[in-house]
Amino acid sequence: MLGDRLSEDSVSVHPSERGNLKQALLKIGWPAEDLAGYVDGEAHAIDLADGDWELRGYQREAAESFHAGGSGVVVLPCGAGKTIVGAAAMAMTGATTLILVTNTVSVHQWKTELLKRTSLTEDEIGEYSGTRKEIRPVTIATYQVMAARRKGVYTHLELFDARDWGLVVYDEVHLLPAPIFRMTADLQARRRLGLTATLVREDGREGDVFSLIGPKRYDAPWKDMENQGWIAPADCVEVRVDLTESERLAYATAEPEDRYRFCASSETKTTVVRQIVERHPGEQVLVIGSYIDQLDELGERLGAPVIKGETRNKERERLFDAFRAGELRTLVVSKVANFSIDLPEAGVAVQVSGSFGSRQEEAQRLGRVLRPKADGRTARFYAVVARDTLDQDYAAHRQRFLAEQGYAYRIADAGDLLAEEEN
Repeated sequence: MLGDRLSEDSVSVHPSERGNLKQALLKIGWPAEDLAGYVDGEAHAIDLADGDWELRGYQREAAESFHAGGSGVVVLPCGAGKTIVGAAAMAMTGATTLILVTNTVSVHQWKTELLKRTSLTEDEIGEYSGTRKEIRPVTIATYQVMAARRKGVYTHLELFDARDWGLVVYDEVHLLPAPIFRMTADLQARRRLGLTATLVREDGREGDVFSLIGPKRYDAPWKDMENQGWIAPADCVEVRVDLTESERLAYATAEPEDRYRFCASSETKTTVVRQIVERHPGEQVLVIGSYIDQLDELGERLGAPVIKGETRNKERERLFDAFRAGELRTLVVSKVANFSIDLPEAGVAVQVSGSFGSRQEEAQRLGRVLRPKADGRTARFYAVVARDTLDQDYAAHRQRFLAEQGYAYRIADAGDLLAEEEN
């Protein structure tokens, strides 16, 4: 990685090894501050649009903090307008921009927001996804396409060299797949902006985010944002349910690798979820889980559509639009709705199962209901948990990040909670 020794205390670094060296230094406990600078890339004028909106103070501060450093990560709660921070950073940089996002729905949301908030036109924004391969001055690509391999080869790597990008934006940077890390190691001369609600990574690779994307440039605690009225206040309740005798016996005799799935998707939970949803007749409710058979059953019981991995993008967007418009009151969603889905009117979320003890997922799911409500009402987040099982143990771990952010979970027995709400 190293070139010639220049003096007693300095040595040259091969430009192609800049990212790899920072990763290696971090691993031995010597995180490096990278002051080597950036190429300007191809200039492309981007202005923020005039209209009935303006940058919020924290959004401006976040964009300015990033721009002053040239690369780094901005951490803001879900619903605080990370896309607008990205747009402001693009306007400050004034160069061609590659935006990497989690899925095709996010591509369309970014495009809609950029057309609304900036001077960019339809012709200037390209979509690079499974269905379209457009390369424009501003190009929005999905992580899945960039990380796709054919015969062991990453077939879309040329997108990184397709233009002389002046800025690369990583949306939901905490979800960055390992192949994108490797690609990013070669992009250290480009300005890089990471956007996220939480830097918790279940694989422990937060250090790689900092070494390859850049240091944390701005961080707004969730409770501070709530106190200022930028995100909705939230009431978080862990609803504990008792498994039936037969369910407990089946759980006790299940193979260890099957136990969490069994208790997380028990029939008892389905009954309680239906009762919770019925307690919020005028609200828009998201029911969120991880196991497809459980979600299909809930969809049938609640008379609600189910959005899962196999749901086509056009159908997903139709259902999300119907939910936003108030035509759908209840929507059952799998992990596909953990991130980058803007559903501002969702006021209640009921979580029935998760990815074991994932704190990152808990934060993303609560974030689905934190958009400020027009009438200022409190968001409600229910986590339905099977008592005295792995489900309860994992729930405690999942809640840790939100507890650090100042959110307290009330623990309620299902029967007591429903009786209390009835009264």
